[in-house]
Amino acid sequence: MNDASISPVSSDPVSRARALGPAIAAAGDRIEQTQTIPEPLWSQVVEARMPRLLLPRSVGGDQVEPWVYMRAIEEISRHDGSLGWNLFVANSAALIAPFIPLASARAIYANPRAAIAWGPPNEHKAIAVPGGYRITGEWHFASGCRQATWMGAHAQVVEPDGSLRLNRFGRPTVRTLLYPAEHATHIEDWNTLGMRGTASEGYTLDNLFVPEEFTGTREDPTLRRDTGPLYAFTMQGLYAVGVSAVAFGIARAMLDALMSLAADKAPRGLMRMADSPVVQSEFAKREANLGAARAYLTETLRDIYDDADDVDAIGTEDRVRLRLACAHGTHAAIEIADHVYKAAGTSAIFKGSPFERRFRDMHTLSQQIQSRDAHFEAVGRVMFNGDPEGLFL
Repeated sequence: MNDASISPVSSDPVSRARALGPAIAAAGDRIEQTQTIPEPLWSQVVEARMPRLLLPRSVGGDQVEPWVYMRAIEEISRHDGSLGWNLFVANSAALIAPFIPLASARAIYANPRAAIAWGPPNEHKAIAVPGGYRITGEWHFASGCRQATWMGAHAQVVEPDGSLRLNRFGRPTVRTLLYPAEHATHIEDWNTLGMRGTASEGYTLDNLFVPEEFTGTREDPTLRRDTGPLYAFTMQGLYAVGVSAVAFGIARAMLDALMSLAADKAPRGLMRMADSPVVQSEFAKREANLGAARAYLTETLRDIYDDADDVDAIGTEDRVRLRLACAHGTHAAIEIADHVYKAAGTSAIFKGSPFERRFRDMHTLSQQIQSRDAHFEAVGRVMFNGDPEGLFL
């Protein structure tokens, strides 16, 4: 690989994301209906390097600061939540690159259209065999699998003697096995309220052999090959940033749509919405809430990034701060979506309106594990009592 192929592009990722806006908006209905990202849009997304924002420069990525990544994903999601979601997932999956051999990562990402998709860990086991692992099982929620060139499976490892492999924390290690996407058999089961365009389907593997060099573990940041503050963040922390970014984008779009609606709509027996002090006041509050949530998360990311070590992973205090900022941001965005939907009245209920799909997308996002209320409980427990149970390893 020559030097030019591993150099990051010089233009601003947020500007590149913004430039895609008209093409994304034009494809929105097709994304929803076909549950895929159509051409030529996907090629334009690839050319704008949106799936490579968190990928290391050592393998042809942009390796941007996390708050820049957040704003780029927000900008994409302002036009289509499903595409924003798939791109945040592809970038999150790219974080496996520092944990596998350099040659393997370069082999995967030599394809400019490369993207990895996978489902979350479950009870399946990978059997250690000479030269690698064999794995059989079924996984679900593989967002972006229809665009993926490679896929992954997370599993605990069973050693030849039947024991489970343990990590340095004394817990069963979870290893990620990567393989070309054509080896997975897809299960078309993504019949959901919203985020339909993500096609977050299930998939199965049947006694697939995966070579050792295409595997790694994401659970210990100290094992990473690439240094620098970006990779001092945990993968779960950056995953939460991506969810917040998608939520911010959807909320932003709904506020914009409400302002546009208010300029013309006068509900029966009432003044024009844009002239109503109640509408004005409530809109201003949500505008401030969105800006404050984004600013809080941005400041948190900047502070942690500036203090992060080139090698050591960020500590428990920083992980707790990040989790709180992400949980707060996501919940603030969900509240904004609810307010806008109600404020728009019957204008929001019709299919194809600027509100209904975004409302459905937001409330599908709200059910995802990163959006659960229990994060506040976990953060509060650690704030008061420390982290004796290793909640934020």
